[in-house]
Formats: sequence, C-alpha cells, structure tokens
Amino acid sequence: MNIMITGATGLIGGAVARALKAQGHGILALARNEGAAEKAWAQGFDIVAGDLADTALLHSVAQRADAVIHAASSHDQRAVDLDRRATHALLDALRGTGKRLIYTSGCLVYGATGDKAATEETACNPLPMVAWRETLEREIRAEQDVHGVIIRPGWVYGYGGGTAMMLLAEARNEGAARVIGTGDNRWSCVHTEDLARLYARALTHAPAGSVYNGVNGAPVSLMEIAQAASRAGGAQGRVTLWPIEEARQSLRGFADAIACDQVISGGKAQAELGWRPVMGTILQEFEAITSGNYRDA
Repeated sequence: MNIMITGATGLIGGAVARALKAQGHGILALARNEGAAEKAWAQGFDIVAGDLADTALLHSVAQRADAVIHAASSHDQRAVDLDRRATHALLDALRGTGKRLIYTSGCLVYGATGDKAATEETACNPLPMVAWRETLEREIRAEQDVHGVIIRPGWVYGYGGGTAMMLLAEARNEGAARVIGTGDNRWSCVHTEDLARLYARALTHAPAGSVYNGVNGAPVSLMEIAQAASRAGGAQGRVTLWPIEEARQSLRGFADAIACDQVISGGKAQAELGWRPVMGTILQEFEAITSGNYRDA
C-alpha cells in the first residue's frame, strides 16, 4: 500500500513510517520544511512538501493514498485549530472510499484514572488541553464510509525523544531533574517502536470505529522516572519539586498533563490485534543511557 503519514519525521510518525517501510509499503511523508524533507528522503520515503495548514494538499494526497495515518501532533492552541481543519480535510478526502484513517489521540483524554486501569470502554474525562481530541475521535468514529481507527498512546519515549527527556536535560543542565507536583502520580508509557508495531497491526486488523490504548507494562511513578533521568544525566538521582501552581505559569495546561495520575491498560490491542511489545521500559531506557549502552534510531 501507499500510505500517507503526517508527522512522518516525528517521534511517533517517524517510527510508524520506518516500520511500514520495512514491511514493503510506500510512504507518502508530509514534510513541512527542508530539514524534515531531507530526513524523510534519507529514509526512502516519498516526500510531500507541505504542512497541516495546506488542507487542499492534504485532501489531494489522501485521495491518492491507500490509507492515511495522522500522527502529527501539537498542544499549541494554533496547532490544535490546524489539526481540526487538517483532520476534516482528510475525512472529506476519504469519505465514500472505505479507506483507513488512523488518528493519533492520546490517553490524556481519560484524565486522572485513580487506581482502576482505564480501558477503551472507560468514559473520557479529558484534561482541558486535550478536550478537542475527544470531539475529533467521535467525528471520525461516526463516519460510516471511512474506516476510522483511533489510537491513544500513553507517554511515548525512545531514541532520545519524548517528554521524559525534559527531565534528563534538566539533570544535565541544572544538576537535578525537576518534578511537577509531588511526583507520586503515575505515567503509563510506551516505546515508540512498540507503538509503531501497534499502528502496523491496526492498519491491517483493526475494525472500523475501533479504539486502542497504546501503552505497555505497569505504570511508573513520575518520581521514579525523574530519579532515573537524573542518574542518566549525571545528577546522581537528585530531584527537585516544582509546585504545580508555579509550573502552570510557565507550562499552562501541560503542567497538569505531566502531573496527571493515570493507570492505563493496553490489553485490548494485545488481545484483539495480536500486538506484542518487545522494547524495554522507560526506566530501562534511562538505565541504558546511564550505562552508556544506549542506541539511537
């Protein structure tokens, strides 16, 4: 298949594009600038020069693709508006074709879960910064003649990317990793390569209108992650606390996302799609950096 992928040089989209390319699929990679185009070209992808703002381009490319994976993501308010328009353009292009559109949402649509693991049947209670994603999910799933699939990744890591690497940078630059809140909250995580395997399975096996959580393994407290990041950054496990009220002044809603306590189950994807994660945990990721055994993509 020829598969259009937005965000094909990002943490999620890049891993998905590489995995599908290795399976023999053609990749139509949306590249918003020269740097992204060069990166896509180096990996053997066909380049589509443009960005999410060019809805006419998105519509045209989606029409000639066999499937579309929308993996470009941002929480900047302007980008949120762009994503709405981009997603609608993709839906318009695919309407009546029965082609697959895999949309990247996120587990933050559940909000704080408490101790009971959230499944795909759990009602959404999204943090304000991602409330718009739940709306788009409903629109995609309601399309009767587009094969829409929703994937909700947890906290994604791998190859030096992901939010957790902010903690590593702080440890290196400031001598300690800084935790928002108390650090008692839990993250449900997934390595980007394992997540890419989920997308590949969803591309060929997921029913229309289905939703899958992209998380693997037990949740890990933010404090444990911060301490591991601190060791990897040469700060001997030192951690400082950043009161959430202060963090909100700099990070706005993202501070609440980082401090959100979530226990998420990824069992449905494993049971229904045969998804088999194989990569190490986020703590093992930082241990590899600490020991000097880390490898990039």
